[in-house]
Formats: sequence, structure tokens, C-alpha cells
Amino acid sequence: MSRTSTLPKRLQPMLATLTDAPFDDPGWVFEDKYDGFRMIAEIRRGKVGLYSRNGKLINRSYMEVAKALEGVKGNAVIDGELVAIGKDGVSHFQLLQNALRHEAKLLYCAFDLMFENAVDLRKHSLLERKKRLKAILPRDKLVAFSAHRKGNGTKFFAEAERRGLEGVMAKRADSAYTSGSRTPDWLKIKTAKRQEVVIAGFTAPRRTRPFFGALVLAVREGDAWRYIGHVGTGFSHKVLEDLHAKLVKLTVPKSPFPAKVKDEAATTWVKPSLVAEVKFAEWTGKGELRQPVYLGLRSDKRAKDVVREQEHPRK
Repeated sequence: MSRTSTLPKRLQPMLATLTDAPFDDPGWVFEDKYDGFRMIAEIRRGKVGLYSRNGKLINRSYMEVAKALEGVKGNAVIDGELVAIGKDGVSHFQLLQNALRHEAKLLYCAFDLMFENAVDLRKHSLLERKKRLKAILPRDKLVAFSAHRKGNGTKFFAEAERRGLEGVMAKRADSAYTSGSRTPDWLKIKTAKRQEVVIAGFTAPRRTRPFFGALVLAVREGDAWRYIGHVGTGFSHKVLEDLHAKLVKLTVPKSPFPAKVKDEAATTWVKPSLVAEVKFAEWTGKGELRQPVYLGLRSDKRAKDVVREQEHPRK
């Protein structure tokens, strides 16, 4: 398998729609929303390919997970989330970098089965696909089956809040798997607001902080970049150092924004290519993030695909 392979359409992950509130419905099932990143696993004659959401083959970074999935029975294409589990037993996006340094526990949470032994299962119901998935997964500390609960989403959401989870996933029990599409048959309901962002620049450090003061954030809007605020919290000394080293290689002379933004005189502009994730309190009337906190970089999404995520009421 090529190291720079891009997933064909049939292997691309199905995407969920953000909705505004939990609900109860006997025709739906509810799962944990994991705080990691999406990973497609292709198992063919005992060999495993691990793909990020944007189609990169990432076996080299997660060789232990690939080795564990060699135990899958037969050939399969599995959809799941790679997470790092903290001491509290909950997945935390910030810990994924630590997991690469063996400072946190990696876990591949498998939640769907697209193909099994050359049979296309995508038109089968979700519950049928999950039943087949559970039967082929190996017993391994690095692999988990994503259990679900039927019907009672509001109670499950309240439990997710108490456990400190990112949220819950709601999925129509009889839904097909639509590769590469965002669908209302899968909904994500978050316990706190999160947003993927693109780093457009950084400000000069102040007082005792080294490297930089804050990051300038952007999202794509049409064919242009839209300014959505600065983030200056959520950085450890190590993160400041590592991120600054990446940013100085991307410096450019001009702002990517069509209009002036805050602190331009103290800003070093960078090519808008690094994608990060932040949590925040709310959107302001001007379309900026209020009280954002930096969570980490994301390597599984292209900068030009990062747009403001909108909540959609369930129909």
C-alpha cells in the first residue's frame, strides 16, 4: 500500500451533522462521541492499512494499532475513531500527541463495518453492520467495539456530561452507510462547543511567555478566509515551542484577510495550512469566538475544508 494513498470514494467515511439538542426516539441508537480522530482500517489478507479522514496512510505512526487489527477475522473495511484515554478513563484529544510518546493509552474504537470479505454492507442497516462488526473484532487491549443504546438519547447525553465526554452520536438504526457524505441520519450532539480552525498568524510574546502570544484564527468562507478571533490559552511550554517551530517555516508577508483585524502591528502572518481545534463559550454577533481555548493540531483535515460548523435542528 502506498504511503501517500488517497481513499477512493467508496472507502471515505460517512460524516455526521451537528444538531442542537439531545432527543429520545425508538428508531435511533446513541453512542459515545469520542474525542480523537477518524480512522478507516482496511484489512486485506491479514495486512492492515490505517487511513486518516483525508486519505493519508498513517500506519507508521500507529504500528501497534495496525498490529492489533491483524487479528480481525477475514477481510474488512472498518470505520472508527482513534483516541487516547486519560487517567479518568475518558478520551481526550489533547492526549493524542502524548500517546505517540507512549505517555497515554491508545485505543481504536470501531463503530461501523463498510465491507466484509468483499461484500458491500453499506446498504444494510446500521444495526446489522454493527452486529457483524462485533463478531469479527479481535480481543485486544488496543481495540474496542463502540456499544450503543436504543431510544433514550436525553438520559445518555446527561450521562455523557457527567462523565466529561465530548458528546454523543445519534444514528438512525436502519440507516445505510453513505461514503463521503454528510447526512442527517447521523447526528452529533456536543456537551461543549468546539470548532476546527485554521491558523493564519501569531502575535508577539508578552511578559514572561516565550515564542508567541496568541494565534490568529480563520475559517473558509466561499473563496476567502474569514477572521474569527485570537486564541491565547491552552498552551503548555512544550506546545508553544513545538507550534512556533512549525509556524516560523510558514511565514508570509501579507495577511490573508480582506480587511484589517486586531493586533496586526504585532502579528506575523503564516500560510493558512495548519488546522487546529478549539473549545469556546459562544459565537459573538460579529462572528468571532468568545473565550476560545486551544486543544491541539489536527492532521486529518485540509485547511480549505474548514468552515464554521452550524447547528441544525433535527427534522
